[in-house]
Amino acid sequence: MLLGDIVDTNSAWLGRELTSAGIDICHQTTVGDNLPRIRQTLEQALARADAVIVTGGLGPTPDDITREAIADVMGVGLVRNSEIERLIASIFRSRDRSMPESNMRQADVPAGARWIEQRLGTAPGLICPLADRVIYALPGVPHEMEEMFTRAVLPDLRERSGQTGVIVSRVIKTWGASESAVADMIAERVEQQGNPTIAFLAGGGEIKVRLTAKAPSREEAMALIADEERAVTELLKNYAFGTDGETLAYALGREVREKGIHLAVAESLTGGMVGSAIVDVPGASDWFLGSAVVYTNHAKTSLLGIDPGLLETHGAVSAECARAMAEGARRIFGADVALSCTGEAGPHPLEAEIGQVYFAVSTQSDTRSIGIRLPGDRERIRLYSTSTLLDFARRTIASD
Repeated sequence: MLLGDIVDTNSAWLGRELTSAGIDICHQTTVGDNLPRIRQTLEQALARADAVIVTGGLGPTPDDITREAIADVMGVGLVRNSEIERLIASIFRSRDRSMPESNMRQADVPAGARWIEQRLGTAPGLICPLADRVIYALPGVPHEMEEMFTRAVLPDLRERSGQTGVIVSRVIKTWGASESAVADMIAERVEQQGNPTIAFLAGGGEIKVRLTAKAPSREEAMALIADEERAVTELLKNYAFGTDGETLAYALGREVREKGIHLAVAESLTGGMVGSAIVDVPGASDWFLGSAVVYTNHAKTSLLGIDPGLLETHGAVSAECARAMAEGARRIFGADVALSCTGEAGPHPLEAEIGQVYFAVSTQSDTRSIGIRLPGDRERIRLYSTSTLLDFARRTIASD
């Protein structure tokens, strides 16, 4: 994890779960498999928090030393638990596998600690009290950690803290405006913020506005957020396309469904990414007819029926080509609306400057196109092209 080979998804998941439960998080730390460093990290964590959650290091191999580090911090030894021994042995028998002796290390528990039954793997968890503080040790395997946290750790945390309030967040997602532009649009709401609070998040080209409310119950917190969400969304106008996990493809699908129309795509530089994003939306088969990946000029002429003379005159990276691609896709698929994109992603430009992309949306009444320069390397240009086309189509269909 410290070397960058593994991404720490556990901390992100725990952060969301703890926040939604109304439990404040003050620090997150990553430490290597080194006993003195783990012990020092635990001591520092206990000095600034009432509860510490540790994930990983509970396996059977020599580098799994979380148990030893916790026992050192508690000032106790490890005790072999016979019930855990029988449970681990039964797991191996049920899988018709021989059990290495090293797996019995997972039955070692710091004296005075309680153990949490493992239901998905072999490593049990630990609840380790230290005076008025507590350490929770959970497996590092995400699905094992998540199940154990939900079943055993969160109820124990709630009981210890006496916390009855909840914290709820809602993320409003935007596309097409810079972070500073989004901030300017809702500056008045930011200045007046209290509960809910307002924060800005940027990533993947999207600018997100996170609303966070705290209240005695989830229902009350959601009511606070609903009022603020309406006000903020109105100020963001059509830059706001969805909330939380909703994607641009989902937002496009919502518009298509409302209009009762069918849609098709023709792609060049994105090579199928637009169609893939669309089919990630549940129920897309109700309105999405298909995508033609026409990466070469031959494919553009033979599959979409584009006039070779158009390509000779204007080139494949042009507004004229994008328009012809969208019109061709609408024709061959029999769609009400068709989208297209063509451009130069690099790294070796052939027809235009790297990042020059053209998009088109063809409807039964007309065909609209736009051209923009996108930043970044080949991968980012293709990703941004996918999102830009989906958003252009969403806005076009919504305005018709």
